[in-house]
Order: sequence, then C-alpha cells, then structure tokens
Amino acid sequence: MKKKILIITTGGTISMKAGADGVVPSLTGSEIIKLIPGIETIAELSLYEFSNIPSPMMTPQKMFELSGIVTSKIENFDGVVITHGTDTIEETSYMLFLTLQTKKPVIFTAAMRSNEETGLDGPRNLYNAIRVAASEKSYDRGVMLAVNDEIFSVREVYKSSTSQTNAFDAPHYGVLGLIDVDDIIYYRKSEFRYKFKVDRIEPDVDLIKLCAGMSRKFIDHSIRSGVKGIVIEAFGRGNVTPDMKNGIVEAIRQGIPVVITSRVPNGRVLGIYGYDGGAKQLEENGAIMGYDLNSEKARLKLIVLLGLNKSMDEIRDIFKEDRG
Repeated sequence: MKKKILIITTGGTISMKAGADGVVPSLTGSEIIKLIPGIETIAELSLYEFSNIPSPMMTPQKMFELSGIVTSKIENFDGVVITHGTDTIEETSYMLFLTLQTKKPVIFTAAMRSNEETGLDGPRNLYNAIRVAASEKSYDRGVMLAVNDEIFSVREVYKSSTSQTNAFDAPHYGVLGLIDVDDIIYYRKSEFRYKFKVDRIEPDVDLIKLCAGMSRKFIDHSIRSGVKGIVIEAFGRGNVTPDMKNGIVEAIRQGIPVVITSRVPNGRVLGIYGYDGGAKQLEENGAIMGYDLNSEKARLKLIVLLGLNKSMDEIRDIFKEDRG
C-alpha cells in the first residue's frame, strides 16, 4: 500500500518563473507537481497551499503558523513534505524542529534554480523528498532537509552558497544520509531532539552582528526599544569589542537575555578568553552561550523559549543541555 504524503507549498524559487520584473513566485502547488512525471507512483499525494511567497517574506509568526498546520493535519498522513525558498528554509525548518511533537517524517525541500533555468533542480528535489517522507527508515529522525540527493538534520544544516545547487552543508556533523536511485540510505541519527509544546512565541528578538571596532549603539537601541531578547553574532569563540561588552552587560542588567553565537560557520562559542570583551567575561556577567548554533537558529530558539515565559536561568540551562 502506498504511503499517504501531504505536500505543503510555501513559495520560494521552486515555485518561480521569470517575468518582466524578474524571477517571481508563479506556479501553484499542483503546477509544481505536474512538472514531475511519475510522482504519483511513489505515494498517495495530497496538497495544501500555505502561501506562495519568496522566503525573505517568511516571518517567525508565519513559521509558527506553519507548524500549527502540520500539527493539525499530520495525523491523517504518513509524512509531510514542505517546499520552501532556500533563503530562510533553515530558519522555518528549525522552528518546526523545535515545536512539532510528531515522530512522523517532516521533510523540507527547495530549489536553487527557477523553473525556466537550464538544469533546474526543484523537480528532482521534490521527487526525492517525497521518497524520503514515504520511507519507513525516516520515522523518528526529526525534521529533515532533502536536497541535492542528500539528507540533513535541520538542526545542523545551513546554506553555504548563494547560487550552487549543492548549497547546503552541515559543519561538524555532515549528512544524515543519501538519496540514491534505488534506496534511501541513512548513516546516522541526529542526537539533537529538543522539542517544546508551545502556544505562542515572542518574536521581538534582535540579532546584532559584530565587526571590527563596533560600538554598542545597536544594542543600546535594542534596549531602548524594549526588545525581549538579543542574539549577538560575535567574533570567533564568542568575543566582542569592549564597548559592545558594556552594552551586553547593561542589557542583562535590565533583564534582557543575551545569547552569544559566532560569525564563524565552524566551531562553538565557549568562555575561554578573559580579556575585556572575551566570552569568559561575558559568561561571568550573565550572557548565555549559544555553543554551535548559528545566530539565526539561536534567535528562533530564544523566540520559542520567551514564548514559554522561561526565565533567564532556564533559558541558559536549555541552551547548555542542547549544546553541540
């Protein structure tokens, strides 16, 4: 018996065609499916059109709404495939990773080339994502991304190229598995499985990226605006300029949780350096280490935890327990 798979479309390049004003979302979900001959032989497919937007228009609230749609519908299906733009797919998929309770496969997929480009990758990626969602091997592996014949944990993956079809990578960890013509092949399970039962989120969390000689003016603006949380994308192991350190200390003094991440794609932040602005000094003053999470995902985790009304100490403990 064929598995029942729900395809949820959100937009992105996989739905785009070139027009007079450039490449824009044009295809409906049913039109995307028609691009793939034989797709109906893999599974019994149903379609839900959530949106048809470029992924820069996705917001944390829309991500949370998408999580709610999956929760409400997945009971009637064996798995879910979600098409999404690559610009923010790692964020939307991570929101679902944090907030979905199901063990059924939820597979994100995307395209780097629009439907009128030579060598378009969208149809193959969608075909393979359905195969992954329909595989018994995909049960209880968390939310995953299937692109370019590879399978990633969305907790571990990030976009590493603006234009190549092999645009995703998972530093430290590597792929979960491969998609071959005859089989879905898994090498490992991700150890990261933190999930939260969430009724609301708190999206008012700012992200500030460090550069050489940077002052504290952006964090001061965040404090004055009444922001509920701040993520700092720091240097190296989690270090900042002395002036930024003073701004971070002031934010914490006012009860705003500040999570430290790194602008470096490989490695973890850790309180090693004790100089003025070093991560050790930040940690001693109450900053929360994001460890191996990139800044975008650390922001989403903070958005979820603030929606649960977690205290600063509880937030610190959760980041520490889920560290890579």
